[in-house]
Amino acid sequence: MRAVLQRVTQASVTVGDRIVGSIGSGICVLVGISQDDTQDDMEYIARKVLGLRIFDTSSGMWKASVQDAKLEILCVSQFTLYGKTTKGMKPDFHSAMKSDRSRQFFDDFVALLGRSYCAEKIQTGEFGAMMQVALVNDGPVTLQLDSRKFSYDAQDPEQAAKAAAKLAAKEQRRSKFDKVIPPSA
Repeated sequence: MRAVLQRVTQASVTVGDRIVGSIGSGICVLVGISQDDTQDDMEYIARKVLGLRIFDTSSGMWKASVQDAKLEILCVSQFTLYGKTTKGMKPDFHSAMKSDRSRQFFDDFVALLGRSYCAEKIQTGEFGAMMQVALVNDGPVTLQLDSRKFSYDAQDPEQAAKAAAKLAAKEQRRSKFDKVIPPSA
């Protein structure tokens, strides 16, 4: 699962002439879902979205998360985050989860954010629609999240050891965020 997180002073999603989602200060999250994503990927990205300290406080920069600051979240489904452009000139989206499954996955992700934080502070776009996303990026602050960044098969033993160490460190960091979103049973 991938996400592009942007700190914003305002953001909205329009479909045709209707505004379907709109927030003030907070974060706009573009959400990409791959065909291999699981509940673990969803929980990892949700913990990051809610827990990343990207907001300033009176005690300094980068001290508060969206949850700490009680700000809003706009989630927009974005299958193009899984577009591959390595061959030819036309993007390949075969790694993205098919829309029949990804709609439920996206809805479950938004519901998880709502249960873990405050459902009233979360807005979305319209799944599958041609949307216009407008935002004012604050900072600008834009971060890329990927739940699978370190889970790959290494070819040689040295690379495998490095990958295992990175995965162990990732799991250790994840455990620190369990108080934000407890892992599923």
